[in-house]
Amino acid sequence: MSSHEAESPLRAGSALALLSAALFGVSIPFVRRFSTGVGPFAAAALLYAGAALAALASQSARAGAWAADAPLRRASLGRVVAVAVCGAVIAPACLAWGLPRTNATLGSLLLASEAMLTVILARVFYREPIGARVAGALVAIGLGAAILVSRDAGVSATGALAPLAVLAAALGWAADNTLTRPLADVDPRHVVLAKGALGAALSLGVAFVAGETVPSAHAAAGLLATGALGYGVSVRVYLQAQRRIGAGRTGSIFAVAPFLGAVTAWLMGDGVGDVRTVVAAALVAVGVYLHVTEQHGHEHAHGEMEHEHAHRHDDGHHDHVHDPPFEGEHSHVHRHAAVKHVHPHGPDLHRQHSR
Repeated sequence: MSSHEAESPLRAGSALALLSAALFGVSIPFVRRFSTGVGPFAAAALLYAGAALAALASQSARAGAWAADAPLRRASLGRVVAVAVCGAVIAPACLAWGLPRTNATLGSLLLASEAMLTVILARVFYREPIGARVAGALVAIGLGAAILVSRDAGVSATGALAPLAVLAAALGWAADNTLTRPLADVDPRHVVLAKGALGAALSLGVAFVAGETVPSAHAAAGLLATGALGYGVSVRVYLQAQRRIGAGRTGSIFAVAPFLGAVTAWLMGDGVGDVRTVVAAALVAVGVYLHVTEQHGHEHAHGEMEHEHAHRHDDGHHDHVHDPPFEGEHSHVHRHAAVKHVHPHGPDLHRQHSR
């Protein structure tokens, strides 16, 4: 087995999920800052216009893994539209409305429910396994979020409406994560570009019909930049993580994002920290550790399948022949024969068993 094959995809996927979480988490208080006084759909349009621009800017960088990914096919258009509606229109609009009306720490931590909902949806729709270690991680992260939410439960000046709007955003992104799962092996730039462009166009149309005010140049620039990093680059990295460890595990590790958002908000003077914050931080850290150190390996069978995605010929799963020979990562339609073997793995598109 080569060194590339021997490396556990769980560790690499967990690192990518953490990076995606960091990019999104840090962006949360900036969404609150720049969307204050801006219509929610106008803010959503600018956030995902920034994401689309980030994806478009990277189209010229055709080296390495990006050049090898499978393109987005016309057959996936319906799914992309559904993803854009859930994750690039409804979710950001709810967040842009709710965050300015509540404390940034509370709003950030409420988004931890996205991970819980993603794991549940991944189990329901894809039968992704939830073992004792993953369950323990979810409990630890959930308890950490609950402690902090209970501490700041009365912060919102609009009562339950603002927190409920943030929770609706979490539900929208959980549905987005679940719908995006079959697109994990498609070029992430194409997915982000299509999702961002569609979401921005739809949100802009709603904002125009609703008569929302035009944001200032400062707010528009801030939302575009925040969207480029927190929604564009973050989603690309998130899809790469899903490719390795599945929707449920990626979503659960992504639960660290709200905590990072809360810390960033506190550093920006829009939050508070006390003993309960420290306890919650420890619980979230335990949950993330359980995921990063998870070892999932057993004898499992692959059924015969044909699909297209980026792959290598030294990963133990792709042994077809090219004439002339081809080395490195590349993408094309290929067929897998049925096989049974043992190695570390996550619930990706090649391995969708229930344990």
